[in-house]
Amino acid sequence: MVRLFAILSDRFQKAGRELFLVGGSVRDRMLRRSSPDLDFATDATPPETEAILSQPWPRGTHLAIYKIGEKFGTIGAVIDGQRVEITTYRGETYQETRKPEVQFLRSLEEDLARRDFTINAMAMDASGKIIDPFGGRSDLAGKYLRAVGNPEDRFNEDPLRMLRAIRFACQLGFEIERDSYAAMIRKARSLQRISWERKAEEMNKILLSPRPAEGLKLLYNSYLLDQVIPELLPMIGLQQRGDYHHKDVWRHTLQVVENTEADLTLRWAATLHDIAKPNTKSVEGGEVHFIGHEILGADMARHVLLRLRLSAELVERVTKLVRMHQRINLYESDWTTGAVRRFVREAGEELPLLFALSKADITSQREAKVAARLALVRELEERVEQLRLEEETEKITSPLDGNELMAIFGRPPGPWIREVKERLLNAVLDGEIAPDDKTAAEALAREAMEAEAG
Repeated sequence: MVRLFAILSDRFQKAGRELFLVGGSVRDRMLRRSSPDLDFATDATPPETEAILSQPWPRGTHLAIYKIGEKFGTIGAVIDGQRVEITTYRGETYQETRKPEVQFLRSLEEDLARRDFTINAMAMDASGKIIDPFGGRSDLAGKYLRAVGNPEDRFNEDPLRMLRAIRFACQLGFEIERDSYAAMIRKARSLQRISWERKAEEMNKILLSPRPAEGLKLLYNSYLLDQVIPELLPMIGLQQRGDYHHKDVWRHTLQVVENTEADLTLRWAATLHDIAKPNTKSVEGGEVHFIGHEILGADMARHVLLRLRLSAELVERVTKLVRMHQRINLYESDWTTGAVRRFVREAGEELPLLFALSKADITSQREAKVAARLALVRELEERVEQLRLEEETEKITSPLDGNELMAIFGRPPGPWIREVKERLLNAVLDGEIAPDDKTAAEALAREAMEAEAG
């Protein structure tokens, strides 16, 4: 990094322009954290920056320039595998539109003054000198996240900065400074101006941080949760009683999230797994029930994730985990081998995450209850593994396919084929017939068709 910075700085100086390393690149360097990209600021215009980057490089240097962000003042490049972005001094504001209005500025000091937080408003020149007009070094040492200047002005310019504050607090283990936090509460509704895609990007980073539950609490306490996932709000204070749920639904959810590893699919599933409990709560004989909350919850989770414009793959995986999240924790030792096989087939590729979610979902204060339930979960894991060793459960199919069934019965395609194949598949899963025994399968198929006709 140092050598590349020196080369670039020399090129810009020869062109009569400035170049400084800025923002997160400086912050992470001072925190001794890895930073995959290098962000620079300059007084050069985008065309000037492109011209400087396009000058000849030593033989063997691999250079690729991209101009996707040119209208916002940014020229990017990948130089021998190192990604760099060079941006003209600028400020940007989100008014009534979800697209920023960019204003190019004249000096580094003006550029830094329009940045979000003091720890991101530092710059460094090629000699290693730090330019710190707003006390970023002091806040780094004190582990404070403080808005540059007037917090409301910074959040007016870009309301997404409020989510970024929570994200940085969770990633770095920092505390949001009091005045900045108070401004977040006052300006929470302005987050409505920000696109769902940008909000989703910050939510993903919060959930993948070392302190995801703290992030969710900060979102709630700052009223920002109302603008991102308002469907979670009814869980707060909703009491539930049972062997494995000693908290209200919200606090239980926070603990489940905290119990999971930093996998995005798993963290989203943990966040949304009980989202439908407020809609399904009933009380019978003094007992609280949430019948069908996993089914309704899957639909609600899908709606939330689609609104956030998250990928189709993530939506499907999270929805499946929410729908199936109770299955493992309802396991008992008397499950038949066929029942275990059917469960494995239904879970499919999500089986490892489903086990992880189920373990995280056991949050009782009663240690004996937790130990007993975890023992059953481990027993099911062992049975699944044994099945995997014996056979590739997920690949088991009906011994007879649709074409064979149509030939046997002389009937055209129709729903009857699926019903017969399902009967044959269950027979295989339950051990009634072998997966390759077509003779026994045909006999069973004829019995099924006769029973249907009768």
